[in-house]
Amino acid sequence: MRRANQLVGKTLGELAKHIKPGVTTLQLDKIADEFIRDHGAIPTFKDFPNPYGAPFPASICTSVNDAVVHGVPNNETVLKDGDIISIDCGTLLDGFNGDSAYTFCVGEVSEEVKKLLRTTREALYLGIGNAVAGRHLGDISSAVQEHCEKEGYGVVRELTGHGIGREMHEDPQVPNYGRRGNGVMLKAGMCIAIEPMITMGDRNIYMMPDRWTIRTRDGKPAAHFEHTIAIRQGKAEILSSFDEIENIK
Repeated sequence: MRRANQLVGKTLGELAKHIKPGVTTLQLDKIADEFIRDHGAIPTFKDFPNPYGAPFPASICTSVNDAVVHGVPNNETVLKDGDIISIDCGTLLDGFNGDSAYTFCVGEVSEEVKKLLRTTREALYLGIGNAVAGRHLGDISSAVQEHCEKEGYGVVRELTGHGIGREMHEDPQVPNYGRRGNGVMLKAGMCIAIEPMITMGDRNIYMMPDRWTIRTRDGKPAAHFEHTIAIRQGKAEILSSFDEIENIK
């Protein structure tokens, strides 16, 4: 699990070198696909089915500005100065899954949008801080919700984090809203992906005709950060990594 997730971190770090105005999301997808396969893994998202029978056509999700998650890479979406792009990446390595996401700035981004990204990232780590054996899923969920709503942001409710292991999506679901003390009790050895999906405006979302891309209804930006972690008796172990990204930035 650690190796699979470290590879996701390295892939996102490789992509960070190429995120700039003028680059298409399909170009980023090709870079990620080649990087993952060159390191002996399979991009888990490629051909992953959704409930509508539509296999995902790419190796990463590229969600720009008001796209919350599951954006499909294409040649028409060209990154512009001031955009943000959330990239979600998954790998399958030696039978185990890695999964992580990061929202990148493209060129010069407004302070208002930077604050959304900063708050979402903070919420992720607050959630991880509550992911301790003996506590409950609701402790993670409420930590994320309270931090983001305090700043006036919307917390998407229709999409959640998840358990992860030999399958990319396993039980339990890990919502970004909830009450402390509620939900499944956390046990040492559990691996979960925590992924706040936070909107600058209203939390309401809708699905595009491609049956994948999820956007905010009010057209305002959204941020998405995700780590895969292992529950321990004390502090959780973060299996994925943002170090490769932030060393480049």
